[in-house]
Amino acid sequence: MGFATSELPARTPLGQSADTGLKIVVVGGFGVGKTTLVRSVSEIRPLNTEEVMTQAGAGVDVNLGVEKKTTTTVAFDFGRISIGERVVLYLFGAPGQERFWFLWDRLFSGTLGAIVLVDTRRMNDSWYAIDRLEHHGTPFVVAVNRFESDTARFTLEEIRMALALPDNVPLLDCDARGRDSVKRVLITLVEHLQDLIQAQEIQP
Repeated sequence: MGFATSELPARTPLGQSADTGLKIVVVGGFGVGKTTLVRSVSEIRPLNTEEVMTQAGAGVDVNLGVEKKTTTTVAFDFGRISIGERVVLYLFGAPGQERFWFLWDRLFSGTLGAIVLVDTRRMNDSWYAIDRLEHHGTPFVVAVNRFESDTARFTLEEIRMALALPDNVPLLDCDARGRDSVKRVLITLVEHLQDLIQAQEIQP
């Protein structure tokens, strides 16, 4: 699951002029691609807490649809993107297994917004993430990580209905392995946050 040496991002130092840090959390079910998403877009070598899965997790972690997965995040992933000279975006990938969900509420603290990553083979895994974000009042977008083994090919409208997403919550396809695709998800989230701020400003 790790990078080959030639694929590692350059160790980009944080500029001294950076004075504003914005926090984004990536949540979703087990094996949905959160670690891959953070790796794809981070300008630094991401910090991750992946450990090899053992027999001790059998019967505890539900790996339906991701039976070939051999490692799992046990705390969180962390990456960084510089936006201009003064603003830095910090990405936190939350662990997906139910036994680590207690960490989510702490990760949501101080979060600007969130990305809910969805695997259409296991859409039920997305319910808890959406519920907790709505409980905290954290704005979010939903990104559907399309897997080659996904033969159902649900449309975005079908997915919106299945997740009971309001029309104002952005929903889009993505490939967590592709930097440009992940950047599009982040841009969509930022635009969504701007829309929410503008809507609040024009309220009487």
